[in-house]
Amino acid sequence: MAAPTRGTGVWIAVIGDRMPGFEPQDAIAGSIDDAANHLGCPTPEVRWIATELLDRDGPDVLIGASSVWCAPGSPFRSLTGALAGIRWAREEGIPFLGTCAGFQHAVIEYARNVLGRERAAHAEYGPADAGDLFIDELLCSVVGTTMEVDIVNSRLIELYGTAHPKERYYCRFGLNPAWREPLDRAGLLVAGVDAADGDVRLMSLASHPFFVLTLFVPQTSSSPGSPHPLVTGYLRAALGPIG
Repeated sequence: MAAPTRGTGVWIAVIGDRMPGFEPQDAIAGSIDDAANHLGCPTPEVRWIATELLDRDGPDVLIGASSVWCAPGSPFRSLTGALAGIRWAREEGIPFLGTCAGFQHAVIEYARNVLGRERAAHAEYGPADAGDLFIDELLCSVVGTTMEVDIVNSRLIELYGTAHPKERYYCRFGLNPAWREPLDRAGLLVAGVDAADGDVRLMSLASHPFFVLTLFVPQTSSSPGSPHPLVTGYLRAALGPIG
């Protein structure tokens, strides 16, 4: 299949503060290329949207994006900006993928704006009351590891073609188990867990066209001949309303 071309007018907004040389960020554009090649479509433009820009100008800077990806690389320079961008994608029904830090911040956004927990906190940003910690440091860091995930969401099993993929991690923070059931009851569903200990690794929003959160970094497992199925599904969702 021919290599994908650019210039379609379709673009993907990547929320995050760019750190060149950081593999989980660097791999995003390549994984989208791989997915586009697999789908036989032109590669969308990837635009990095800094969290401070979102804080200053608001989510209007995202208008026109076909999808939003919240990237690894926290703590972000502006927590407020990151949450504003995530909220916009969720409320506007824009396809959204949050990987690593993207997972963590999407949980905080949902806790604050859907659960009404205005002080919902991420441990990486400093001390917080135990009852407000939705994202806490993992008991064992999973940075640099590859582990099996048990997927429990039928839509994602169909995307993967398996219920037991192996995924790579770069994170030290994850969901506080105390908030698993309240989030689930509020609609942010557990979609996959660690095969060994059952900790949450994957979440999704059933009421949204595509809103998927992963603690792992699927983009780093993609290659030109083997695109990651989750990134392919994300790109298909982004292109769906257009194609």
